[in-house]
Amino acid sequence: MSPLDGAKHNQSRIRRFQTHTCSSTHQPATIYTMDEWVFGPVFCKVVHFLIFLTMHASIFTLAAVSLDRYQAICYPLHSRQMRTPRNALASISLVWLLALLFSGPYLGYYRQVELGGGRACLPVWEPAPRLAMDMCTLVFGYLLPFAVLGVTYARTVRHLWTSADPPRTPDMSASRRAKRRVTKMLIAVAALFGLCWLPHHLLVLCMWFGPFPLNHTTYALRILSHLLAYTNSCLNPVVYALVSRHFRKGFGKLFCCGALKKRPGNRPHHAASRKAVHTASSAETSN
Repeated sequence: MSPLDGAKHNQSRIRRFQTHTCSSTHQPATIYTMDEWVFGPVFCKVVHFLIFLTMHASIFTLAAVSLDRYQAICYPLHSRQMRTPRNALASISLVWLLALLFSGPYLGYYRQVELGGGRACLPVWEPAPRLAMDMCTLVFGYLLPFAVLGVTYARTVRHLWTSADPPRTPDMSASRRAKRRVTKMLIAVAALFGLCWLPHHLLVLCMWFGPFPLNHTTYALRILSHLLAYTNSCLNPVVYALVSRHFRKGFGKLFCCGALKKRPGNRPHHAASRKAVHTASSAETSN
């Protein structure tokens, strides 16, 4: 292949990639490394459906967990009656049913087409229904869940810091440390979700309503926005592990087959002190 033919090949490949990337909201990693779509028309539909299914399930799970924490900390007595295995199963089922509802249309959203002498997996809907679908994903897959996280965690933090601290005892400082840990964790979880997914949705809005030229810069921005969005699911366990000792203990028990032993010599707490730190420690337990 001559240098001229190689340059033309690279330009054609970049144009196909740019068209594919800038005309859709999510892409599998293979589209960034291969010249064309090689998995056939069935996988073109199924892969994108699974991408949006897992995305919605992950986001709705974050919202459900924030509601659960809010109830456990602000209404502990009522939450004991609500937090049963049956209700937990019902909540999980609801999360996946909603994820299926919002992801189902993507089974017809994409189709394998011939483009530039090769095959590509592209959206085939008309612009109006595509815009409606993308805006629906923005509202129900980002704005509303982010609002739920913000409201529930803000009210949870407010409840933690307005609840009465114990009298001046050795456990008062422990209670304050636990409150600070929980506050940092809740703020980090909400902030990471908002920041990790914001670039992706901003680029989608720019594609529809603003100037969005097809060039190397916008192509790289699309890749980075996808990577950043997927990073959110990787960072949440790190946040829990750094902040919550209960998460670390449960993680250790899981991989040590329950062989962890309780540390001997734990100092017994007085009943009043245990009650004082219960509110903050219960927030970590809910993780």
